[in-house]
Amino acid sequence: MHPAMAHSASGRTPRWLAHERLQDLLDALGRAGYQCIGPKLRDGAILYEHIDSAGDLPKGVSVEQAPGSYRVSMTDSPRRFAWANGPQAIKPFVFAPREALWRAKRCENGTLVFDAQPPANKPLAVIGARACDLAALALQDKHFLGGDYPDPNYAKRRNNMFVVAVHCSHPAQTCFCVSTGDGPRAAYGFDMAMSELDDGFVVESGSERGAAMLDALNLPGAVQAQMVIADEQSRHAAEVQQRVLPGRNLQASLFANLEHPRWQDVAERCLSCGNCTSVCPTCFCHSEADVPALDGGSSEHAREWDSCFTQGHSYVHGFTVRPDTRTRYRQWLTHKLGGWHTQYGRSGCVGCGRCISWCPVGIDITEEANAICGKQP
Repeated sequence: MHPAMAHSASGRTPRWLAHERLQDLLDALGRAGYQCIGPKLRDGAILYEHIDSAGDLPKGVSVEQAPGSYRVSMTDSPRRFAWANGPQAIKPFVFAPREALWRAKRCENGTLVFDAQPPANKPLAVIGARACDLAALALQDKHFLGGDYPDPNYAKRRNNMFVVAVHCSHPAQTCFCVSTGDGPRAAYGFDMAMSELDDGFVVESGSERGAAMLDALNLPGAVQAQMVIADEQSRHAAEVQQRVLPGRNLQASLFANLEHPRWQDVAERCLSCGNCTSVCPTCFCHSEADVPALDGGSSEHAREWDSCFTQGHSYVHGFTVRPDTRTRYRQWLTHKLGGWHTQYGRSGCVGCGRCISWCPVGIDITEEANAICGKQP
């Protein structure tokens, strides 16, 4: 048995949450002041949105993913989480796609007054976070909270978040979290984590507040047979993954191959649309702009997501550093799989496979990395 199944992260025996008691968990989180965010099926994809009840969760949904392809189908399965991921991760709930950082107002005497614009969000409980997205969240934490100047907006949202993870049992064909060392089983970053079986969940706590929430639910302990099934699911989810990167630290190999002909090959297929960076759970590039009011009396300084695939991202006073798709794709891949090791101590890829599924032309990051770097020791 996997060591994590014998005892939870807090050293407690895992509990059993039957499907019919899932609503009890949502109600308990609501009473604790959290607004629940969970997966919902909308417009042919699974998205994280506000949920009011367990009935909002995508029961019986199956998802097939391939390069440039994402298809949802319905089954008679009683499970709510028998799928790998959708286009959206946790990132939008901590690093907002667009937000005002401050506002400036002109007073009657001509002076300017600047006011910070902290987020007024309610504490969130995210239901169904996967191991890859928790690894991505840890990387976002390093970027926005590390150093001498932590981002106050990110910090407020992050500190107000309760995370209920679900160990992945149905990886997509595009998943490769085993290759990056980030899944399919969540090992950290959660308050509670659940392994879904046909009739309920084996639940473990990962923090003191998670343990307190479990105690409040007064759940029975999980039995040995349930924990064995949960363990087998995690093992199987790891074994069926086929895609791999050529190594976990490709920094030296990538920077030694900056003129590899594969860069031009992928540029001839890439649309520079930025889909890969939009769905990536770790990308943090953004732009900032001042938006004046029509009467000239005030302005808003806004931050919004950007992409290294745009022309403006590398524009420096009359000169575009990366003027074409070849250099922009090269920047994305070398930074993601190489430069992050210097900045954050690991790769910026967590193996979620979103960039493969949601690329309109089906470019596969594992295929490109293997073509450029080859197998690493």
